[in-house]
Amino acid sequence: MGGSRLASVILVLCSLVVKAQEGRYMVFFKDKAGTIFSIDNPEQFLSQRSIDRRAKHQIVISDEDLPVNADYISQVSATGAEVWYSSKWVNGVLVQVDNSELSDIEALPFVQNTEYVAPTKSSSGGRAKRIKSKKDSNIEVVNQVQTNMIGLDDMHSDGLTGTGVYIAVFDSGFTGVDQTVPFEHLQGKLQLARDLVNRSDNVFQYDDHGTEVLSVMAARQDGVYQGGVPDATYQLFVTEDVSSEFRVEEYNWLVAAEKADSAGVDIINSSLGYNLFDDSSMDYTIDQLDGNTAVVSRAAAIAKSKGILVVESAGNDGGSSFKFINPPADVEGVLAVGAVTSTGNLSSFSSIGPTADGRIKPDVVALGSGVSVIRANGTTGFSSGTSSSTPLITSLAAGLMQGYPELTSNEIFDLIIQSGNRSESPNNQFGYGIPHYLAAKQIMEGGEVHVPTSAILLYPNPISGDTLKISMDIEPGQEATVSIYSLKGQLVFQSEGQVTYGNNPVELDLSKFSAGLYIVRVETLGVLKTFRLVKL
Repeated sequence: MGGSRLASVILVLCSLVVKAQEGRYMVFFKDKAGTIFSIDNPEQFLSQRSIDRRAKHQIVISDEDLPVNADYISQVSATGAEVWYSSKWVNGVLVQVDNSELSDIEALPFVQNTEYVAPTKSSSGGRAKRIKSKKDSNIEVVNQVQTNMIGLDDMHSDGLTGTGVYIAVFDSGFTGVDQTVPFEHLQGKLQLARDLVNRSDNVFQYDDHGTEVLSVMAARQDGVYQGGVPDATYQLFVTEDVSSEFRVEEYNWLVAAEKADSAGVDIINSSLGYNLFDDSSMDYTIDQLDGNTAVVSRAAAIAKSKGILVVESAGNDGGSSFKFINPPADVEGVLAVGAVTSTGNLSSFSSIGPTADGRIKPDVVALGSGVSVIRANGTTGFSSGTSSSTPLITSLAAGLMQGYPELTSNEIFDLIIQSGNRSESPNNQFGYGIPHYLAAKQIMEGGEVHVPTSAILLYPNPISGDTLKISMDIEPGQEATVSIYSLKGQLVFQSEGQVTYGNNPVELDLSKFSAGLYIVRVETLGVLKTFRLVKL
């Protein structure tokens, strides 16, 4: 066994040597000696929001927070290497070099070691980060299923739309965000934008995956779409290179987290994950999903240690041979999000746990199959994947941060998992289940935890067929009344009776209903829930 492992290491090293004729490398330094910055004057390198967050969480500012020694960077650049960016958390720089320059760098007395992370130019290939299907749907507000499932509608009724909360979004591009109506209100609320893949401040190009992820949180267009927290302040980072898949993207994630931290972010939303690469020597194995091995996992752990809540997609490998979560979802305390269907069943693609060291993952789930999003051209569509369920949970977290500003990020994490509908019996498919704003609110305010709204699901919505289903998580024998009204307030349908195992979900025949918008009211256990229903 030991010999095989050694042979594997030798093969990996040989592979890296062959590929090291030219490329991008991380250069790690031995220390930060001689830096002009001091932890006694953190305002020189951290924003006031970042300093305040540390104070709130009782986090000590340390040498890890100090910028990289500028003289070290200059000496590396003097070798002929092109310096792309520096990382204070791992004390190093990303450079683009050929083999001769690399040896000159490694000879510098303050250099600890180097690591090959990508070729010089992006190669074709790469792996999809989400499962995605789209179809047109431009009639009225179409995202109520996803918001109702976790109580974002109730959160909005309490006036919580993300005001005062700073959210960083790491993705592959945000095409159309600067040009389309659903994002117009974000003018003045985009605090920071940086493309780390192409070293540019223009994040509004290359790919629309980030656009759709952002829309779940931030988009707003009256009568068309309502994001989870449209009044939050956003930071947008391109860290994912869709043309290839190399470890450099993990370091992009790391540097983005540092920049977001310095700018005072509260939450990182990351719909990215890493386990397989175009260079197989970089791949992570199942036994490395321990939260401490992958570069991106270590980066997320550091971000968490700074008081940032990291919300991370579990991954879309549930239907593959590698069915487990992708780093950095393996980090303890990082809120890993799986996906469910509109009926609450696990989505077939949703990655599962446990971690290599036996911890339950994902932590929670939300709608991930058929999530309503805004496209790059400003129209609505649908997308599937844990990339889509993650911003829903980020929205819930941001609303709770606004509503309970005294809570730390760790306390928000705990509150969300405690509000899950499987909090008493978590597993490695659903984690602690589907969280809900009302349950979290009741935990904070005392009393028995009861989640009436998440227990009532109406689907499909919009409906193009004739059968509408209403699922109610109530004990058999309980009375329920379903009423449907036209927009003019006219009662057009009503049904009442006992709900049993045999008729749950309740099925309603809408074959005689004309196309249009209806109001559906479901009343059970003394709770009234209202839905807007679109009949196509």
